Amino acid sequence: MRTLYPAIQPYVQHTLPVDPPHQLHVEECGTAHGHPVVFLHGGPGAGCQPYHRRFFDPDRWRVVLPDQRGAGRSAPHAETGGNDTPALIRDLEALREHLGIERWVVFGGSWGSTLGLAYAQAHPERVTGLILRGIFLGSPEEVAWVCQAGAHRFAPEAWEEFLAPIPEAERDDMLAAYHRRLTGPDEIGRMAAARAWARWEGRLASLTASEEVVDHFAEGYTALALALIEAHYFRNDCFLEPGQLLRDVDRVRHLPATLIQGRYDLICPPVTAHALARDWPEADLEMVAEAGHAASEPGIVDALVRAADRLADQLDGRSDGR
Repeated sequence: MRTLYPAIQPYVQHTLPVDPPHQLHVEECGTAHGHPVVFLHGGPGAGCQPYHRRFFDPDRWRVVLPDQRGAGRSAPHAETGGNDTPALIRDLEALREHLGIERWVVFGGSWGSTLGLAYAQAHPERVTGLILRGIFLGSPEEVAWVCQAGAHRFAPEAWEEFLAPIPEAERDDMLAAYHRRLTGPDEIGRMAAARAWARWEGRLASLTASEEVVDHFAEGYTALALALIEAHYFRNDCFLEPGQLLRDVDRVRHLPATLIQGRYDLICPPVTAHALARDWPEADLEMVAEAGHAASEPGIVDALVRAADRLADQLDGRSDGR
């Protein structure tokens, strides 16, 4: 089973102004002469983490890791104004042009798979391939699974913690109830809601409970951006047209693509990856038997590293694989 490549530091960092007041924090690592790949983090609002650099052979890839609007070290932190899917797509094009990259691989998980598909469908001529994990297509049904009815059946103890900040009279629309608190004037109430939201998501992330994952999600700085930006996107149908990403899949069917999905993913259930693969038969779907949602799970790491190595071989013109 493949594991992450050794820890690596960025060789350069950028601050890229986009639409005011937004400024993107961007890292590059690996080799400047490698195959360009853009890493799209989840959430939206989660930001990039140091281990995200390690899915790629540093001798073969030029890895670009942008924190999306309001996330990670991008500024302003947790800002939802001017923060929507078309804006993030424009940001990726601005970043590509800023770095002088003609075409790049799109690598994204969870919300990153959503943004990656939306970007590739908008600019297929700028993409050399896709590696997508934990497929999320941004539909109201997928949002409801996590926020209202579905995942709670598998994690009832954690669901009770998620319910706790919300009075019973408001629980018929948990997303709206949380959004009111996350955007309200009570700063203490905002942070309490953000941590409860983030802990719920963290408890769903791994096949086996990981307090490390939960604690990372619930840390105040991370939790606020994650909860506020996710609620903002989810309340607006992820700023996508109904069925958009399945409707437009023909725009990317010519591109090499790997879809990686945990069989027991409680955040993005496998039915979505299956639907995408059904409409995109040219893509390789790998269902990881003993895995949930998190990119850090051993089976997911193995699949992602193998997919990246395999695509590097294809881009090198090799056929032997690894």
